[in-house]
Amino acid sequence: MTQPFELPHFYMPYPARLNPHVDEARAHSTEWARAMGMLEGSGIWEQADLEAHDYGLLCAYTHPDCDGPALSLITDWYVWVFFFDDHFLDMFKRTPDRAAGKAHLDRLPLFMPLDLSTPLPEPCNPVEAGLADLWARTVPAMSQEWRRRFAVATEHLLNESMWELSNINEGRIANPVEYIEMRRKVGGAPWSAGLVEYATAEVPASVAESRPLRVLMETFSDGVHLRNDLFSYQREVEDEGELSNGVLVLEKFFGCTTQEAADTVNDILTSRLHQFEHTALTEVPALALDKGLRPDEVAAVAAYTKGLQDWQSGGHEWHMRSSRYMNEGATSTAPWQKLTGPGTSASDIGALLASAAAKRLRAYTHMPYEKVGPSLLPDFHMPFQVELSPHLDRARHTLVEWTRRMGMLSEGVWDEDKLDSCDLALCSAGLDPDATPEALDLSAAWLAFGTYGDDYYPLVYGHRRDLAAARSTTARLSACMPVDGEDTIVPVNAMERSLLDLWARTTTGMTPDQRRTLREAVDAMTESWVWELSNQLQNRVPDPVDYLEMRRATFGSDLTLSLCRMGHGPAVPPEIYRSGPVRSLENAAIDYACLINDVFSYQKEIEYEGEIHNAILVVQNFFGCDYPTALGIVHDLMTQRMRQFEHVIAHELPVLYDDFDLSAEAREAMRGYVTDLRNWLAGILNWHREVDRYKAAYLARRAHGFLPDRPPAAPALPVG
Repeated sequence: MTQPFELPHFYMPYPARLNPHVDEARAHSTEWARAMGMLEGSGIWEQADLEAHDYGLLCAYTHPDCDGPALSLITDWYVWVFFFDDHFLDMFKRTPDRAAGKAHLDRLPLFMPLDLSTPLPEPCNPVEAGLADLWARTVPAMSQEWRRRFAVATEHLLNESMWELSNINEGRIANPVEYIEMRRKVGGAPWSAGLVEYATAEVPASVAESRPLRVLMETFSDGVHLRNDLFSYQREVEDEGELSNGVLVLEKFFGCTTQEAADTVNDILTSRLHQFEHTALTEVPALALDKGLRPDEVAAVAAYTKGLQDWQSGGHEWHMRSSRYMNEGATSTAPWQKLTGPGTSASDIGALLASAAAKRLRAYTHMPYEKVGPSLLPDFHMPFQVELSPHLDRARHTLVEWTRRMGMLSEGVWDEDKLDSCDLALCSAGLDPDATPEALDLSAAWLAFGTYGDDYYPLVYGHRRDLAAARSTTARLSACMPVDGEDTIVPVNAMERSLLDLWARTTTGMTPDQRRTLREAVDAMTESWVWELSNQLQNRVPDPVDYLEMRRATFGSDLTLSLCRMGHGPAVPPEIYRSGPVRSLENAAIDYACLINDVFSYQKEIEYEGEIHNAILVVQNFFGCDYPTALGIVHDLMTQRMRQFEHVIAHELPVLYDDFDLSAEAREAMRGYVTDLRNWLAGILNWHREVDRYKAAYLARRAHGFLPDRPPAAPALPVG
């Protein structure tokens, strides 16, 4: 069969190595699969299928250093997960039978108890039998924390198959951002990362949920999945009618040829591998110092990181050899894996290295303060009407007095004219048109805190290139938010005074868990400002995926959602907010709002502030295109995210409510939450259109031409 596109040259800097216990793993996994009922008589596989797929070779390449028993166990896990995928396809996707598929998935978590003494149900099929056996053999060697993380990753891998099934039923192709997020869960690479820990070293619980470790796992995941999409396009899209493939997603989003889409997928894959390397070499060492990791814990993180690299190179090698995939003409760009025969030369190797270097260096070549002119504004797709609170004028007056009292107008960053240009009370009036006067005042004050901090960090710490002071300030801000009666600090500047005031006014009557959730949301925002500073000091335009995901934090999205959710009381079970459809709904809304800000603030950030954290600039840098072209891509993405928001409301939430058998009260609370998100979107667009903060005339008059000589000191917190 003719291949639908020519496979690109892959960036793969780590040479693949083969575990010497490969034959042992092959033999063991064949007998194990037969014992679990996966071969003859299963209706899914015969032994010839298993041998052709050669999962023993996959695991021997992806885990080259573990011993024979560990390799055999890991190979059994991969046999199980691929059997699950093929079994689900045959039983529920080809049919399609959503109800039976959900019933099948609902039983599987019962076979993964955190406590091994928990009785298990009797397995009813090879998938259940295999999972029960593997869980019992694996988890005794791992901590309770690892068990929890691995069980969650396994459930995501299983449950998000329903998302794929729903898209097949509707004939719907995801937008690129939605696809990347969902592919991580469906594709199972976070699950694979858990098995890398089993094969190498378990990462310390104190850093397992940190940004650097999360980015390592996510970039690893994206690399694995996007590579798989390129190799499996022919089988998935042309043979199986699959819609969850990155090449197909970009083909439809850009309206381009399959070859062009494949090349773009490979560019994103390369960028994610570069992000992996950047994180491993810069953020992970800083994390180890910040958290005071012991030498053995540092070694564990290093072994895990190397294990993820081995998986990337080994997975690539297996894809080039397995009969499961299209791999004719597949090559890597690693010069030690290519160009070794007669006729090759140093110039050939130099050309390859130059190509790889050019892709890596493009993130560092932006010239700041480029004159771009007034921001271009497209015709935004906004299906919701803005409503404004009748208490707007009162809130404006109250906010001026509050910011003056907190000291925000006397530190050299803002004055009253700057505050007026923001008109943050107008934003609050649109976000929550039904708020009481007191609630509207509080909302406007939170917006002022976030906006002031977002202005303060680059202006004070960025221009001084003082990352250490920014980290100290961030730590002190976190200490302004006691969860369970801890002592707070004595405030020394406007941000600390305002956060202490907001915390006291907001958390009255909250439980410690609610306060903890809110503090985590504020911490995510303030820590993301340090991430921006770090990139600024390196003049590094972020990777597109990393940018979009961190943009949610810099925009204060978790804070906004936490405050919105708290307004709907306990009627909505927390598992609803954690569900895939609700997270998809929220992320679509958040991304739309963040991209609104990037579109309106382009001139302000690029021309006047020398900023690099703007989606339009990120797209320009990645695709090498001009401003109007990049704006068109961002606008198309915004439109797709809004359509996804509407799609989830119309199609996914009703199914979710039925799946959880939600009460009438909980359904009404969720309808209120959806209304809040609609108001949030309409209010944010209206605010950007109305305020002076982003308008060319105001920017020409009030571009910030000075810095405070001595920013208020923020003493470091005591260590220990």
